[in-house]
Amino acid sequence: MNKKLLSFAIIYTLIMIVLGGVVISHITSEKKSEEVNSSESTSVEINEIKNLIKTGDEDAALQKCDEIILHSDEDISDNTSGGFFLMWILVAVNILGVLLVLLYVNSRILRPFEKMKGFASEIAKGNLDVGLKVERGNYFGDFTWAFENMRKEIIKSRNTEKTAIENNKTVIATLSHDIKTPMASIRAYVEAFEANMDSTPEKRQKYLSILTQKCDEVSKLTNDLFVHSISEMNRLEVREESMDIISFLDKDVRGLFAYDDEVDITFPVAVNPDEDTIMVTADPKRLLQIVENLKSNSEKYAKTRISISLEVLDETEEEAGVRLHFRDYGPGIAEEEIPFITGKFYRGRNSGKEDGSGLGLYIVNELVNKMNGKMNIYNKNPGLDVVIDIAY
Repeated sequence: MNKKLLSFAIIYTLIMIVLGGVVISHITSEKKSEEVNSSESTSVEINEIKNLIKTGDEDAALQKCDEIILHSDEDISDNTSGGFFLMWILVAVNILGVLLVLLYVNSRILRPFEKMKGFASEIAKGNLDVGLKVERGNYFGDFTWAFENMRKEIIKSRNTEKTAIENNKTVIATLSHDIKTPMASIRAYVEAFEANMDSTPEKRQKYLSILTQKCDEVSKLTNDLFVHSISEMNRLEVREESMDIISFLDKDVRGLFAYDDEVDITFPVAVNPDEDTIMVTADPKRLLQIVENLKSNSEKYAKTRISISLEVLDETEEEAGVRLHFRDYGPGIAEEEIPFITGKFYRGRNSGKEDGSGLGLYIVNELVNKMNGKMNIYNKNPGLDVVIDIAY
């Protein structure tokens, strides 16, 4: 039995014994008082018998003696069949009843609860091998059934996750191997160009067509590879550092575009890109990855030039920093789709037949959040404006 219940049972038994003793003591004192009163009454009656004898009324005296004897026997009978024994029986029954209740509480409530507590503790430690016997008869039967099913579902989920990870590794390894084949062809034709084997325009055109085809194959395989590895997105490392956002836009971002007319990069009027610096806290590598994704999206769906503008936020604002606007001049996105467009694998209705995996804006949003920034998307009619805030 539970130690607390056992202590309670012992204390309750002692209290009942003490109370029984007090009650019996009280009854005994009352009996003594009655005996005293009876003795006084008997003395009076004896005097009456004496007076009857003196007067010569012997029959009345004998009758009075018989009444005294009968009354005395009744008192002895009452005392013999009195409540002492009955009192102790009642006390014992009461104690036994309480003990039975405590035993029931211990077996049906406390013991199953202790088992559940131990089970939950093992689960919290990650030990899923420990089982919990389902006992529908106790008050926690439904809970034990639910906890046991939860354990089985967790085991099932972990096994599924483990299988998925292994399958994902296999797919990535296979795709990585497949990339080597077109890359080998690309290298071979590049070496052919270096060896001046493209002696005629027809050969050159053939070589260029094959190179373009192989590049497309590599692009497709790398896209598949990225889709299968997107589950590791939350493990991408972001190493923030102090960087000059003006130099980044004027050199690194501009270098992503082959032709100057593909992009317009504008700075605030008071900023001179050749002289001024604005330091922000970000990861230059990941920030360039963000720009590449936005550039790729614009080229694929908008098919227009891109405007990139820098806005310096008021230093008195709580989140002082800079705001980057990436705008194209295409059809934009349906307003009702904007809240969902950064979701994993989500593609808008206007994506048409363009190849894509629905990961571009998802990646951008994830990386911005990892750099403690904020991203918003607005329709500009025409075009789409992706706004990114970066803190100093």
